[in-house]
Amino acid sequence: MIFSSHKHVVLLMTCMIITLQISPSTATSSPRLPFTKIFAFGDSYTDTGNTGSATGPSGFNYVSSPPYGKTFFHHPTNRYTDGRLVIDFVTSYLSLHFLPPYRHVNLSAADLDTPAGSGVNFAVAGSTAIEYDFFKKNNLSFDVTPDSLGTQLKWFHEYAEEQGCEGGWAQSTKCMRLFDNSLFWVGEIGANDYAYSAGSSVPSSVVQSLAINRITSFLEELLQKYAKYIVVQGLPATGCLTLTMTLASTDDRDNLGCVKSANQLSQSHNTILQAKIQAYRKQYPHTVILYADYWNSYASIMKNPGEHGFREPFKACCGSGGGKYNFVIFEACGSPSATACSDPSQYINWDGVHLTEGMNRVVADYLLHRNYTHPSFDYLLMRRKNHQHRI
Repeated sequence: MIFSSHKHVVLLMTCMIITLQISPSTATSSPRLPFTKIFAFGDSYTDTGNTGSATGPSGFNYVSSPPYGKTFFHHPTNRYTDGRLVIDFVTSYLSLHFLPPYRHVNLSAADLDTPAGSGVNFAVAGSTAIEYDFFKKNNLSFDVTPDSLGTQLKWFHEYAEEQGCEGGWAQSTKCMRLFDNSLFWVGEIGANDYAYSAGSSVPSSVVQSLAINRITSFLEELLQKYAKYIVVQGLPATGCLTLTMTLASTDDRDNLGCVKSANQLSQSHNTILQAKIQAYRKQYPHTVILYADYWNSYASIMKNPGEHGFREPFKACCGSGGGKYNFVIFEACGSPSATACSDPSQYINWDGVHLTEGMNRVVADYLLHRNYTHPSFDYLLMRRKNHQHRI
């Protein structure tokens, strides 16, 4: 009798476990992701491999060689850093895979049109907002990357065409679903335009006007036909980069200890860009447009670098020459005369122009969690979640 009761209890418990396992209310399933794809654009701060040592910007011809990539991937990935970029932290936060570079993607691959494909990265190191012909016409094309923001838009059109969606979301239900589930991330772009024309006879005001024009034309194309959710990064505090610090006069400094003239130029650019973005919000009220404040996030970190573990705010971790900046032009990171620091996490600058993974991590944290996007990134996710509940 006791044995029989015991069997009954075991049978009852087994049935309860099976019921719980198959019950819809308790079944385990992966949470619905806010986005299934990210399409990224920009320059070397966002490029995950569209250039290499032989095709990247002049002066940084060793990105395909160690010590690039040493911190996270433990081998070079053609990212201009020791590990991950801001866009890598964004994709991880959204539970997506790292974005493949466009030049290494098979556009006809079936997984690009399924949730398994996390998107495509169109960013190019050395890219400008203004087309290459402008720099060539003004004799500013010394080993300048010929790919501009227009090139990236052309590549995106090729991708959209391969998916049968050249006409954008209005072309079909499939296209609407593809772009509705996608986040467009426009990384910083324009810094190279100012750098390539610095010291030339072309006024910075002309470069600024043309760069803003090309960026806004690019955004207009995305907003008209493709993007429902888009993040646009401003320029960083370019006056705090090692290269800028070594070239500028020591009396050209701001309250951050950075190059005042360079930072003011970036701020001016960002102010105009934000005004354009605000106008687009009114023009496209059903699209969520975020401005990612790269400049102020960078500046906030610079005001108290030790809070984030940074010991060296200006000195390049990987470079040559030693001294205050450890940077010599054309003897940059990866060259035979260059060496890398033992702990990049204590440095903000990786190779004199690009940032360490540690800095990229903190910047990403500021943008994703500390309200340095306007409106906040949480607001974007809330809008996306509300839309998902309606479909």
